Amino acid sequence: MPSTHILGLSAYYHDSAAAIVSDGAITAATQEERFSRKKHDAGFPRHAIESCLDTAGIGFKDLTYITFYDKPLVKFERLLETYLSYAPEGFRSFLTAMPIWLKEKLFLKNTLKEELAALGGIDKNSLPPLLFNAHHESHAASAFYPSPFESAAVLCLDGVGEWATTSVWSGEGRELKPLWEIDFPHSLGLLYSAFTYYTGFKVNSGEYKLMGLAPYGEPRYTDVILDNLMDLKDDGTFRLDMRYFNYAAGLTMTNKRFNALFGGAPRTPETPISQREMDIARSIQAVTEEVVMRLARTVFDETGMDNLCLAGGVALNCVSNGRILREGPFKDIWIQPAAGDAGGALGAALSTWHEHLGKPRHVNGSDAMHGAYLGPRPERSEIREYLQQNDVPFVELDDSELMPRLAEILDSEHVVGWYSGRMEFGPRALGGRSIIGDPRSPKMQSVMNLKIKYRESFRPFAPAVQAEEVSNWFDLDRPSPYMLIVAPIAEDKRLEITEAQTKAFGIDKLNFTRSQIPAITHVDYSARIQTIHKETNPRFYALIDAFKLRTGCPVLINTSFNVRGEPIVCSPEDAYRCFMRTEMDYLVLENFLLAKTDQSAIEQDESWKTEFELD
Repeated sequence: MPSTHILGLSAYYHDSAAAIVSDGAITAATQEERFSRKKHDAGFPRHAIESCLDTAGIGFKDLTYITFYDKPLVKFERLLETYLSYAPEGFRSFLTAMPIWLKEKLFLKNTLKEELAALGGIDKNSLPPLLFNAHHESHAASAFYPSPFESAAVLCLDGVGEWATTSVWSGEGRELKPLWEIDFPHSLGLLYSAFTYYTGFKVNSGEYKLMGLAPYGEPRYTDVILDNLMDLKDDGTFRLDMRYFNYAAGLTMTNKRFNALFGGAPRTPETPISQREMDIARSIQAVTEEVVMRLARTVFDETGMDNLCLAGGVALNCVSNGRILREGPFKDIWIQPAAGDAGGALGAALSTWHEHLGKPRHVNGSDAMHGAYLGPRPERSEIREYLQQNDVPFVELDDSELMPRLAEILDSEHVVGWYSGRMEFGPRALGGRSIIGDPRSPKMQSVMNLKIKYRESFRPFAPAVQAEEVSNWFDLDRPSPYMLIVAPIAEDKRLEITEAQTKAFGIDKLNFTRSQIPAITHVDYSARIQTIHKETNPRFYALIDAFKLRTGCPVLINTSFNVRGEPIVCSPEDAYRCFMRTEMDYLVLENFLLAKTDQSAIEQDESWKTEFELD
């Protein structure tokens, strides 16, 4: 009997992606941005589809179904109703949006068929059936079906899909049932994005910065938010006072009334960050955590389920995830690593397999994401050919030689670009396309932010720790393979700071060494943890093992292999270009080791500053 191959697609809004599910197994998933080199690329995911087909070892004609991750006609209905309800204020936004909708998105089914037919080199009437899944159903499917749980409650939180901004589901076996939702314009994701915009960061990419900035501030504006912007109930449901927001009908997130409430206009991007922005960041983070915690308790009370799955962009808020785990009522939680719109492509494909086709789900106690290593991997021969054709100096080493050599390099406070195995799916580098360093180095956080990533000095880095060592170094008693849980540094790894130092404000908090691994210790003694497992990434595990053998420390800094505003590198060429543009010291391309000092003498290449739009 021939296999069933389902292609899931996310496109035309942000984070376009493709995923393939073959007979119920996730075989490939990747984002278009990695190939186009345009961050959050929203275009038709041509390259992502080709890559997934290649990885799955199938052709276009082998596909059984193609499923899109939301329902454009329902979304169009929401836009029309919104503009009508906000008339005449929404007229300018209406005029901006409608030509695009009338030209492209309203007839998306035909647009998709034409793009797919052209890509596959076939007549569009020969395409497999094209299905459309509801946006939050795609999120919920991406969270529940790959999870390690036979049954679980599911909470989806994002900006907005068609109508839903918050939805609750129950998952049992292959069944996924909707329970209730909160609809647009009342959105926790859009509330957080409003503050991202107001503090001078870019909506849909700067939310991480707001979360990272929060520990530098004080929650001075929490009551202002709760008393003015939202009506928050004990059960976590809420309504926003739309008089303060502009996103429903205008071209910005906030308005003059919002500005007056917080004492001034939004911060101009790239200008200095003041204590006010830090306090605002801390305040909205505190409110977000409170909403999520109340919702989690309500979901537990209503479903009686021991496990919780999370998806949607708000599920990338790893600080609130950590609080659910430590303080919430659930025995365990699982978060889809590609929790945003990219993961909707995977959810759409899984939904087709389990719900549309009614196929059973098999749970074996571990998740089905394969560590999120679902992207392409070039052959070693391809990498060697690229290096030789471009006269790039390198040495080729077996792992038995390479790992101790890298441990020595890292112990000497050198920064290494690490390109190994299949590329990660989702916004995090997880040890496939990473920049790595020594977490014990007090200077490494600043060096990697300013000289390697070219990004804001306040942004924290994440630790990659061997899974069995995590509880020795952090207050965490379970795996966190996707860097989606924040937990405190273990008490015995902390260092005392003086009373005067505890009273430091703002960026001054960065100046004190707080633990034995200061480069990954945030100013509130927290860390965004990734556990490394032999089963899913044996090479990265072996590297950390070599570093532990040399230093006694089973932890490395792990940050994404890119410069600011650039998507994570995809090809060996991307990796080499990024290596040469930065002050990285060494580059590993599978088993090829490149030293910066061996490369041709060139001036520092800063062309990325115009090539990539700053995030």
